[in-house]
Amino acid sequence: MKRIFLLLLTFQFSIFNFQLSAKSSDSWPDGSPMDAWFQDTTKVSLSRLGRQYKVTDYGVKNDSTLLQTAQIQAIIDKAASEGGGVILFPKGTYLSAALFFKPGTHLWVEQEARLKAIDEIKYYPVLQTRIEGETRKYFSAFINADKVDGFTIGGGGTIDGNGRRFWEEFWVRRVFNPQCTNVDAMRYRLVYISDSKNVTVQDVRLINSPFWTNHIYRSEHVRYLSCYIYSPTSGIGAYGDKSHGGPSTDAIDLDVCHDVIVNDCYMSVNDDAVVLKGGKGTWADTKPENGPNYRILVQNCRYGVVHGCLTIGSESLHSYNVIVRNITFSQAHRVLWLKMRPDTPQHYEYIRLENLKGNCGSFLVIRPWTQFYTPGDRPDMPLSQCNNIVINNIDVDSNNFFDVGLSEKYALRDFTFTNSKVRDQKQAFDEKIIKNTTIKNLQIEKPKSTPSHKNMGDM
Repeated sequence: MKRIFLLLLTFQFSIFNFQLSAKSSDSWPDGSPMDAWFQDTTKVSLSRLGRQYKVTDYGVKNDSTLLQTAQIQAIIDKAASEGGGVILFPKGTYLSAALFFKPGTHLWVEQEARLKAIDEIKYYPVLQTRIEGETRKYFSAFINADKVDGFTIGGGGTIDGNGRRFWEEFWVRRVFNPQCTNVDAMRYRLVYISDSKNVTVQDVRLINSPFWTNHIYRSEHVRYLSCYIYSPTSGIGAYGDKSHGGPSTDAIDLDVCHDVIVNDCYMSVNDDAVVLKGGKGTWADTKPENGPNYRILVQNCRYGVVHGCLTIGSESLHSYNVIVRNITFSQAHRVLWLKMRPDTPQHYEYIRLENLKGNCGSFLVIRPWTQFYTPGDRPDMPLSQCNNIVINNIDVDSNNFFDVGLSEKYALRDFTFTNSKVRDQKQAFDEKIIKNTTIKNLQIEKPKSTPSHKNMGDM
């Protein structure tokens, strides 16, 4: 009996050690350990957010036609002055313009509630902000939070950017002026959070943004949990051409951020899904407002139509220790898109994609990115690089699995492809293009049918 007890104790101890080892062995692509924080995808409960300020108790009406920005902002300011709390929107539709959340305040949109943006740009103040890799004057977002610690958006309801008017105007401008940029189009983003930490966005529908859906700048320990992020990918256009969708409606733009989780989210937008940004221009690496993105974990997500599941660029300097794992995608134009700007020193390294399944236009894309770029004269311009990229355990149908081009402006090295099955129409894989390519158990074969995707660029 004693021996059986000792055997059971030894077995249980072995199992415990195995589980502990498995948990602690989760590491970043450069081999550094992953903090325990990345294991925590526990949702924030409403009861933890302090006093509840139900907007209808303070005179705000359930009326989709009545603009109530001042009344809602007054409730936010009141909560902040009284020690903080959560601004709660009950069932109904509430129309507002730009709202600014203060330290100690939170946003809770209940399941049958809709917080809707008014679609007139005059209601969104021009202020110093961050846009397209630059710090400059531009329009505020609909939901804004700056220098907040512990900020939470949740509740299961909908934050609606009401962007159709802006999408249609964008495509009209592009017909008239093909060089019309995103900034020229004058649109507000849906959510902008800056210089913040310990942020959670959970269980909300973030839809119909006129411009980028979520823009997070210079922030850390940010979690997106079980969010639905959507904009239309067709049915919008100009002069009878309805083949377009809502332009440049990126799902999540991370701009000089670190320690970020995107877990169990659905993303279908008319541009890129998760995008790493950080600055652009020939001297971008010398400016203090720019910087790297690192320790980014995207997992357990599902993608509908997106231009890129993970896109690094077009405004990015240094991105490293990035993991995308356990995801599925359908109708993705690209999966990993590394945009190489000839006018910007860029370094993308230690990126791992594993346990991916789906169909796409192109899987890996590395090409020069020359839309709206301005090269400068810099004698010591660093050579851009992509290195230590690992693609492991994928099951993919693609038109072009390996869409990679060389340039004197960047160097590619140390890519690894392992344990993967690929049905590839173009059959362009060439291990000699990338220096020190490692291949182990990579199967590439012709598909029985061709996935139908168009490769599209930024808007």
